[in-house]
Amino acid sequence: MSTDLVTLDLGPHDPAPATAAPIRVHKARLQDARNIFDLVNAYSHDGTLLRRSYAELCENIRDFTVAYRTIPNPETHQPEEEFLGCGALHLYGPHLAEVRSIVVRPDRRGLGAGDAILQALIAEADDHEVASVCLFTRIPDYFEHLGFRVAERDAMPDKIYKDCQTCPRLYACDEVAMVRGPLPNIAVLGPREPQLPNLVQINPLAPTGTR
Repeated sequence: MSTDLVTLDLGPHDPAPATAAPIRVHKARLQDARNIFDLVNAYSHDGTLLRRSYAELCENIRDFTVAYRTIPNPETHQPEEEFLGCGALHLYGPHLAEVRSIVVRPDRRGLGAGDAILQALIAEADDHEVASVCLFTRIPDYFEHLGFRVAERDAMPDKIYKDCQTCPRLYACDEVAMVRGPLPNIAVLGPREPQLPNLVQINPLAPTGTR
């Protein structure tokens, strides 16, 4: 339902190659916004991630965590910083946070960047003492080894109220809701049980009343 789901590209036990440069993960800064913009929007054409403007990413840059590694430039033989991927933690309140937009560059898969980003986001939620962390994904098996379990979407009413009710995939959602920690027992953004919009059957052959 979210159009901003978690889309990793690693298996749960895929270690980084022994010869790979160490991965560094840190909170994103404004200087990282361009790399995040290019990567996130590369996955927006099929609805996997919600397309975001550069201005929107700058405004919400503090939600994001990024992964880099230092590699030698083959032309200058000088070290340079290589962007690997990003992820975000959206805080709804002490009761709930959402992991979203975890994505790794397609040409840098298998290095362990996805795992490193996810673990950093979980640690951030723990630092905020958030009771529950949720995510929406098409690869639920990956997250089980990190303590996530499948849950009903309605158990996260704040998430549904904020994102799902306006999502074009509302009635054709193929994402699995997962949660780490207890199910939230409160909602701060809307009603405890979000109301879905009524569907109206339209008969294309019905007269319009105009001549």
